[in-house]
Amino acid sequence: MKPEDPITVLKGIGEKTAVLFAKAGIHTVGDLLEHYPRNYETYEEPVEPAQLEDGRKQAVQGMVLSVSAVKRSARYQVFTAQIRVGQEQMEGVWFNMPFLRSYFQRGGQYVFRGIVSQKGNRYQMEQPEHYTLGEYDRLLHVMQPVYSLTAGLTGKMVTKAVRQVLESGEIRIKEYLPEEVRCRYHLAPEGQAVRQVHFPADEEEMRAARDRLVFDEFLLFILGIRRLKESQEALSNEARMAEAAQAERLMAELPYELTGAQKRVWKEIRGDLAGNHVMNRLVQGDVGSGKTILAVLALVTAGCNGYQGALMVPTEVLAKQHFQSVSELLETYGIPLKAVLLTGSMKASEKRRAAEAIACGTVQIVIGTHALIQEKIAYRRLGLVVTDEQHRFGVRQRETLANKGLHPHVLVMSATPIPRTLAIILYGDLDISVVDELPAHRLPIKNCVVDESYRPAAYRFMEKETALGHQVYIICPMVEESEELELENVMDYTKKLQKILPGHQIACLHGKMKPKEKNEIMERFAAGETSILVSTTVIEVGINVPNATVMMVENAERFGLAQLHQLRGRVGRGKAQSYCIFMSGKKGKETKKRLEVLNRSNDGFYIAGEDLKLRGPGDLFGIHQSGILEFRLGDVFQDAKVLQSAGEAAGRILKEDPGLERGEYRMLAERLDMYLKKSGESLNL
Repeated sequence: MKPEDPITVLKGIGEKTAVLFAKAGIHTVGDLLEHYPRNYETYEEPVEPAQLEDGRKQAVQGMVLSVSAVKRSARYQVFTAQIRVGQEQMEGVWFNMPFLRSYFQRGGQYVFRGIVSQKGNRYQMEQPEHYTLGEYDRLLHVMQPVYSLTAGLTGKMVTKAVRQVLESGEIRIKEYLPEEVRCRYHLAPEGQAVRQVHFPADEEEMRAARDRLVFDEFLLFILGIRRLKESQEALSNEARMAEAAQAERLMAELPYELTGAQKRVWKEIRGDLAGNHVMNRLVQGDVGSGKTILAVLALVTAGCNGYQGALMVPTEVLAKQHFQSVSELLETYGIPLKAVLLTGSMKASEKRRAAEAIACGTVQIVIGTHALIQEKIAYRRLGLVVTDEQHRFGVRQRETLANKGLHPHVLVMSATPIPRTLAIILYGDLDISVVDELPAHRLPIKNCVVDESYRPAAYRFMEKETALGHQVYIICPMVEESEELELENVMDYTKKLQKILPGHQIACLHGKMKPKEKNEIMERFAAGETSILVSTTVIEVGINVPNATVMMVENAERFGLAQLHQLRGRVGRGKAQSYCIFMSGKKGKETKKRLEVLNRSNDGFYIAGEDLKLRGPGDLFGIHQSGILEFRLGDVFQDAKVLQSAGEAAGRILKEDPGLERGEYRMLAERLDMYLKKSGESLNL
């Protein structure tokens, strides 16, 4: 059995089951082993009735007294069982599992495990797991993996498949790190780490396994980045751009003065454009710090020097908004340049006309989505590419353009507030500029951290703001209802809100929608046709609605502080005062302490630093971070120490053997090549 073998080589996985695994991105045996657990469950001894706590997941041993007939409704088939636990009575409720009616034997003893709720003087468990006494005894005190799943794919199916691979003894994971590197950084052997991350004996074993795999992710990424930097440093500046009078005049005539930070960064960009080597610069700046005007100044400079500039953004809505604002700027200030829009959903005739204008050079500024760098788009004289952080301009895109005889300058704009110490490691291929000052005219967002009891007041506040003609975002952590987690989800929340706030235009947005549908919803919100938008974090980038003044984040404790700060950046873009409500489903001291950081500050870099300090060793799962770099296991905040170790290791290795040609690094070189082929596109290396 080899990592590249299809998953159908495993017993019990036929073509139909393989389709379910494929939906989760699992096509090969190697993919299966890299589908790491997102959490673990530890099965504790069943508790006595007196130890039951409302809202907590617990296990009880009980005797089934009676089972009900299956009741059917439009959405559910409901089955219930009455259970005696000690001297207390409890009700088990299951949805869409009618077969359980014949599974439970009256008088039979079972272990039920689920979230307990108290209904009057009796307890209830909805959708509890159920085990015979022998089955549960075998699970006691063992950490069980919990995997990310898709419709039809169960945790048992994934666990069984992973166990089959690891216990078969047919697959061997060759260690690629030299012994000296493993010893220096106290790393477990890779094969051991893969086994133990799926089935750890205890928490200590799980942490050691996870640290090794996270180190691997970071090390390979950093080595890939350093390799990219080396190839870039050799590129001389073929598009040398002198200072453009039109850009300087635009800067002088704007209705506001650039901040000191903006002026400093613009000087760095201008120096790169006129320098000896191709620019590869990252501009980091908080939401609202004024990065976009720097991009526009760079595009105008390129156009005035006879080159074309491309601005690539993550969504069509944002591309249209940028195109409109840039076109207005060019017209208002009499700058003799033309802009064109290019997105995937444009009509074929519109795309053709845009492509012709780009090819013959009648337009100097091209604004759009990933369509900008498709191979069929031919530029007349492309000198600058400005990208959003979601579209880091990587090797493949560079090769596409280089094959056309072009080596454009690259400017990456990022609102992800990563502390500089980590940014230097992660963005090793880029020079870093930081816009660390907000324009004086921006009103700071007013924040509050609240619990569920504040909900009625929050809805009244939303009504008040919408009555003034403003708009509202509500962010939920999930798309659909989950049996495992009691989190707010966009589907049910939208229906509930339509009843609570009748007369409001409420829309729902999530990542599972088709691109066309997402664009239409976002465009209606941007146009003011929708007053409240209920969304997942898909809204985090890609829309600019100055009229939106309120954001409420449900289950705020489920998100990382950096991501919450990014979400908050969707409001506060207009002249009116804006507000952000962080609704927490948990009342613990640690949760409150973490969220209070957002209450105290609107400074993204301060928040990122505090997030690093507040991350305890227990925060391995359940808090979602976001940003430019998505790893399978690693999180640049919670795994900051591992990231620094990997950065140090990469530096040592490349200093000793830049080409990775020595015997002890040969397997590392092979692994890096495999990694770049497999992950280069998704990580934009």
